[in-house]
Amino acid sequence: MATRREPRFKLCRRLGVNVYNHPKALKRVSQQAQKGGRAGRKTSEYGLQLMEKQKIKAYYGVLERQFVRYYKRGQKSSEATGTAMLKGLECRLDNLVYRIGFGRSIRQSRQIVNHGHVLVNGRKVDIPSYACKAGDVISLREKSRDNELIRTNFQDLKGFQVPYIERNVEQFSGTLIREPMRNEIPIDVNEILVVELFSK
Repeated sequence: MATRREPRFKLCRRLGVNVYNHPKALKRVSQQAQKGGRAGRKTSEYGLQLMEKQKIKAYYGVLERQFVRYYKRGQKSSEATGTAMLKGLECRLDNLVYRIGFGRSIRQSRQIVNHGHVLVNGRKVDIPSYACKAGDVISLREKSRDNELIRTNFQDLKGFQVPYIERNVEQFSGTLIREPMRNEIPIDVNEILVVELFSK
């Protein structure tokens, strides 16, 4: 399976946002980098559009081919292309495992899914890109509840406390109670610029 292998903190500094939600990710970032540009050089329109695309790919840990698939699905949706694209990415199983709090990062959450620790509606699913739907219950396998790392993550982390996910600490589970609204998705991106980029 293809994965992103570039240095995480370096990527955060280049993008100017903490895509990995790590407290030290932007420790060395300069004020200029936070604005998304280089000293003495104005970023072009294309550069800004490309930067937003790179942010989304980094937030969800997807590669170019996967990203294009979500964009094309968004185009076929009845709602705005960018919003539909983000909703599709947000409802990936690995992302929901991350939001619920089983993993401390999208990378760790994907590994948890790959290793078969996760159930969706009582059935084992080990495909990180699995598209969850409203009403799906995501839980840990009985054996996996003894895994100290995952158990500690879930009990200690509050997750993102997003309104479209309901956590059940006693049952080691989380439920996608509905599709997220765009203003509820906790990522700092301008998806309209991405749509403009693909429209060229």
